[in-house]
Amino acid sequence: APGIISSPYAGAAGFAPAIGFPQATGLSVPAGLGPGALGPLTITSSAVTGRMAIPGAGGIPGNSVLLVTNLNPDLITPHGLFILFGVYGDVHRVKIMFNKKENALVQMADANQAQLAMNHLSGQRLYGKVLRATLSKHQAVQLPREGQEDQGLTKDFSNSPLHRFKKPGSKNFQNIFPPSATLHLSNIPPSVTVDDLKNLFTEAGCSVKAFKFFQKDRKMALIQLGSVEEAIQALIELHNHDLGENHHLRVSFSKSTI
Repeated sequence: APGIISSPYAGAAGFAPAIGFPQATGLSVPAGLGPGALGPLTITSSAVTGRMAIPGAGGIPGNSVLLVTNLNPDLITPHGLFILFGVYGDVHRVKIMFNKKENALVQMADANQAQLAMNHLSGQRLYGKVLRATLSKHQAVQLPREGQEDQGLTKDFSNSPLHRFKKPGSKNFQNIFPPSATLHLSNIPPSVTVDDLKNLFTEAGCSVKAFKFFQKDRKMALIQLGSVEEAIQALIELHNHDLGENHHLRVSFSKSTI
């Protein structure tokens, strides 16, 4: 079946068997569930809506290009989509539609990553709108021809240093979780304090509900924000933020709460 994910994600916290269940269409999880309520084995309603919407999109099973719709045209950027979809795989290209800026194409490294991103992100709120992701009928995102008007809406990220899954067997494969209001922060330099990090997120427009450094490793911390939508937007804005001392903040969704 097109929805079933094969390796390298088969071992990734047990996603594959859960996502492959045919009876998944009957399940739904209220969108407002608290952070952490959706463990890695839970099938979110977004996974279901993402799967059910595929036929209408004329999507190709096994395709690595996603059609993303219902975006906020005033706030979305190719870089923002690259960072968000990059939580679930390595994004190679992004195209925001020139004539319909609430729609975009996102090309992932492979079909497994496209499926994973679709299952986790379709149905999530971003900039006040519920994002929808389905498989596209396009098999690649075309770059604009020389001299073709594009307004910077098409970007090639295939050589980006920010890809999370470049290394085979990377630990990041085991740390893929659904969006939640609690973010996992890492690569924090020793001089950065609790207040520094709280202020960073507050300035990005978030309400910080809780914060804690990991006891054994102060390079890592958890921060709980006001909503899942806030956390998604904070991840887009602050992943790879320069904290000084040659440290760039790494942000991902957490499996645990504070």
